[in-house]
Amino acid sequence: MIMRSRLGHEQSTPEARHRTSPSNWRTFGVSHSPSWIKVVRRVIISVVGVTVLLIGVALLVLPGPAFIVIPIGLAILATEYAWARRWLKKVRRMASNVVSSRERPKPENSGV
Repeated sequence: MIMRSRLGHEQSTPEARHRTSPSNWRTFGVSHSPSWIKVVRRVIISVVGVTVLLIGVALLVLPGPAFIVIPIGLAILATEYAWARRWLKKVRRMASNVVSSRERPKPENSGV
């Protein structure tokens, strides 16, 4: 509530200050629930993850460490999306298969 003094100046009462204070975001159309924070976080993670993933895909044909950048992009996206978690597991499995096949000694022909 705003009260006018005899001189015509507006004075705000404590109730009016409470309604318009930044701590009361409902006045501005923003609720107290953190759902809008979750949406903003998800959008930021999506943009950053997709950007890193696309850079990794571009590095498949350009010189650079594509096989390092692509899993990083998937890991960023995996914090929010189940499909990215599944792809990341597949990439990890493929990478471990490649590493384990390199570590195995090649069998020598025992032709006497």
